[in-house]
Amino acid sequence: MANQKTAKKQGRGIKEVIRKSLVSLKRSPQFIPLVFLIVGFLVFSLNLSSIANTTARINGANMGQCEFVAMLFSILAFVVFLRTFPKRKPVNKIMLGLLFGMLALLAFVDVVYISRITTAVTRAENPIIIDESSLYITTAKAVVTLHIVFVGITAVLLALLPIYSKLIRKINTSIEVEGNDNMAVIDVSDDED
Repeated sequence: MANQKTAKKQGRGIKEVIRKSLVSLKRSPQFIPLVFLIVGFLVFSLNLSSIANTTARINGANMGQCEFVAMLFSILAFVVFLRTFPKRKPVNKIMLGLLFGMLALLAFVDVVYISRITTAVTRAENPIIIDESSLYITTAKAVVTLHIVFVGITAVLLALLPIYSKLIRKINTSIEVEGNDNMAVIDVSDDED
C-alpha cells in the first residue's frame, strides 16, 4: 500500500514539474529561441580550437575577422536578446531589429568562413588535403554549419513568436482539485432588498 502511494506521489511530481514548466513557458515563450541561441553559441565556442586551427592552416582572406565577429556577436546577441524582452514590459522593437541584424551578420560571416574552407580544399593549385593530422578542418566546417543552423532556427522562432506564444497560452495548466465538482453555487446577492 505504501509503495502505491509513493508511486502516485512520484507520478504527480513529474506531472507537476511539467505543469510548472508549461506555466513558466506561457509567461515567457521567448525562452524557446533563447535556448537555441545558447546552444548555437555553446557549439561554436566549445569547438573554437578547431576553428582557430583551421584559420591558421588555411589562412584565407578575412577568416580571422569572420571568426572574431562570430564570437563577438554571439556574445552580444545574448545581451541584445535580454534587452529585447524586458520583464513585464512590451517587446523593445528597436532591440528586436538589432537582434535580427546581428543574427543576419552571424549567418553571413559563417557562410564566408565556410566558403573560404571550401575554396581552400577544392582549389586547383595547392589544395589543402584533409588527412588524419588535419581533421580539425572538417570539424570546423561542421561546427560553423551547425552554428548557421542554430542561428537560422533562432531567427525563425523569433519571427514566429507571436503565433506560437498564442498557441502555448491555450494549453490548460490549471489544477484539478478533487471535490470541487460537488460544491454548490454560493448566492452572494443581498436578501434584504
